[in-house]
Amino acid sequence: AMPNTIQQFNVPTSYRDNKLKWNGWGYADSFFELTKDNNVKFTGDKYEICDSTMSHIRPWLEQNLGGDVNWKLPGQKRSDLKIPTALVNQPFIDAVRAAGIPYSNAPDHRLVRAHGQTMHDMMMLRYGSFARVPDIVVWPRGEEEVIKIVEFANAHNVVIIPIGGGTSVSHGVECPADEPRVICSLDMALMDKIVWMDRANLLCRAEAGIVGGVLEKALNDEGYTCGHEPDSIEFSTLGGWVSTRASGMKKNKYGNIEDLLVHVNFATSRGLIQKQCQVPRISCGPDLHQVILGSEGTMGVITEVTIKIFPLPEVKRFGSLVFPDIEHGVSFFREVAAKRCQPASLRLVDNQQFIMGQSMKLDNHSVWEKLKGSVSKMYLTTWKRFKLDEMVAVTCVFEGSADEVDFQERTLYEIAERHKGVVGGEENGRYGYRLTFAIAYLRDLAMDFGVLGESFETSVPWDKVLNLCRNVKNLIANEGKKHGVQFGMLNSCRVTQVYDSGAAVYFYFGFNSRGLKDPMHVYEAIETAARDEIIACGGSISHHHGIGKLRKQWVDTTVGPIAISVMGAIKNELDPKNIFANNNIIDVPPSKL
Repeated sequence: AMPNTIQQFNVPTSYRDNKLKWNGWGYADSFFELTKDNNVKFTGDKYEICDSTMSHIRPWLEQNLGGDVNWKLPGQKRSDLKIPTALVNQPFIDAVRAAGIPYSNAPDHRLVRAHGQTMHDMMMLRYGSFARVPDIVVWPRGEEEVIKIVEFANAHNVVIIPIGGGTSVSHGVECPADEPRVICSLDMALMDKIVWMDRANLLCRAEAGIVGGVLEKALNDEGYTCGHEPDSIEFSTLGGWVSTRASGMKKNKYGNIEDLLVHVNFATSRGLIQKQCQVPRISCGPDLHQVILGSEGTMGVITEVTIKIFPLPEVKRFGSLVFPDIEHGVSFFREVAAKRCQPASLRLVDNQQFIMGQSMKLDNHSVWEKLKGSVSKMYLTTWKRFKLDEMVAVTCVFEGSADEVDFQERTLYEIAERHKGVVGGEENGRYGYRLTFAIAYLRDLAMDFGVLGESFETSVPWDKVLNLCRNVKNLIANEGKKHGVQFGMLNSCRVTQVYDSGAAVYFYFGFNSRGLKDPMHVYEAIETAARDEIIACGGSISHHHGIGKLRKQWVDTTVGPIAISVMGAIKNELDPKNIFANNNIIDVPPSKL
């Protein structure tokens, strides 16, 4: 075949190609758009906020991030984006074809599997191009086909990069620019079935390509929940959760992915790894599950997973609280953690996010009207002496039987009162969680105004939470000034998880790139300095996003050189030819070509 002719076989219609944006977050029909009168409206029909006008967003963007409706930075058209020519390994393609496995090396299929959702990815899609994208995409339809693809790749020296939902924010699915071999994107989209549901033992086995939202709905229909609810649940996959060591919003009640995982099949270059029994716990030497969890596609492909499931809670209730400042909010969290009475989810947002959340309210809900009873702006500022520029908010989700939820709510609110908390009603709580799904779409709108923005997260011991939040925000502000940012910054944090010995903290930062020569360089300099500061303040490299290629430079200081050589040894044992060469987590000794 000629190098430029498109080679495909039996190409499936897949949600990644048909339903999702090629240059932004989420569904193609869902986005914030500016109306003729410069108000903001959310399009489509997939979310509760659809079709509502939000007249506070544009003023908020103008005030806080120097947005200007007359100064826009539209992205390029898809047809203008340069996509590198596919390298061809014909014997590999012939083997895949002979096995009857669907594949394509068409540019459109290759592009949307070349990236995740980092700021860098979006900038490349909108204004640049990728140095390297996969050369071919394959769509296995079951575990046997995955095993065959891995065998063919080893036989013909082809690199495999598995992809699930493509929501990675660590450059996890990006192709290493200097990889000379053919790169094959192994797309798990067709492996989306539930294999079985075991009601006696409350287990569910599913293929690794199943999308979180699809899995959860199927379980809900049978009266169960999987309890794992990351912000990306609409798009991320079960296999992606395992391979990145993911965490969900309701981990207080159900656990993180490592707590939910009971059994896993892992297709490696040496063959399939699986345990012979599905038991709640086993003492059989070091647990290989811990090697598979967080392996980020560097050692094999997760094909099938068994997780715990739970009866659907009888009651799900939201709640909210307002505290005078972040110190009171954190001391409240700390007492809740010490008493172990945290509800399914508990989140604390700082003042800037609280104000931003208020500005995103729909027009038919005025900013304060939904604060229950006497808790209004007037009451909080005049009577309680809360300062508008210091107040913080907590949102909660309670799940369980009616009695349990009543008890949890009462206990939580009693503790809150000791820390000067004021109950803000259920509606604000519900709204706070609804915002979670909209916020990712907001970045695409902000980018039209030249704003670069990202969130990043960490985990930290309790006694270092306040110090870390303050220092990192100060550093971001100073770095912004140093690099010449002139139009205001978004610079805020939230505490999203409580543990016995610490918390998970998220930072959101953004700035207007107007007037900057190299905005992406400024962005990367600030993000890198922020991670250095997080680690200096006793925080971790990541609580749940993982390493990918974005955070590799801190792995050595995190685990030390001996641990790195152990990881390298396991990698070389399972993948001697470095077929799984996405280059995540650690540098592997170069493959002997």
